[in-house]
Amino acid sequence: MKEVAVMKKITTLLFLLAFLTVLPAVQADEWNQATKFTFSQPVEIPGRVLPAGTYIFELLNGFNHEIVRISNEDRTKVVALISAIPCRQNGLLGKSAVILAERQESQPEAVIAWTYPGRLDGHQFLYPRQVQTALSKSKRDTFVLGD
Repeated sequence: MKEVAVMKKITTLLFLLAFLTVLPAVQADEWNQATKFTFSQPVEIPGRVLPAGTYIFELLNGFNHEIVRISNEDRTKVVALISAIPCRQNGLLGKSAVILAERQESQPEAVIAWTYPGRLDGHQFLYPRQVQTALSKSKRDTFVLGD
């Protein structure tokens, strides 16, 4: 009888170990999609220009309208809260990326959207209508900046 109980415990333990080894690795910030981006030159976001530097982009909620919080690298200062809408970023699966609109030489590139690694759904920033129209005419390039 004791041997059956020991065998059940060993079987249960082996099953748990097997289950744990097939679980996918989950990134710690996946729930808010926190992503670190480093810009080597200033970039525009709705309402302001970010100086060159490292920033954390993260999602505050995931409804039809989203709020993206941009903080400094160590998250001690919130730089901006930006309205965004979900968007599709084909061809970027597995990579963290921002979509930048090239502008006139005197203006910094504008951040149009960002994508969390491993996802096709991104977050398109909402600019005022006049700015949005001008940006939609700009050439768009994807820059994969890391995570």
